[in-house]
Amino acid sequence: MLTYSYLVLHLPRGTSRDVARQILTEHAEYGGWELDRLRLHPDGRRDVRLRRKIIRAVKTM
Repeated sequence: MLTYSYLVLHLPRGTSRDVARQILTEHAEYGGWELDRLRLHPDGRRDVRLRRKIIRAVKTM
């Protein structure tokens, strides 16, 4: 069974689309995060939930 860890980012309404893309790209490239959910509010705020797999070592002997 897969287990994930989550990271929630709150981007304020003044954040441009290019800046938001750059932030998410950096988290994906360097942190191994993937987009789980994006919520765009009517006032322009963005709530972003990122996730990544937790890999646990399994004892073989």
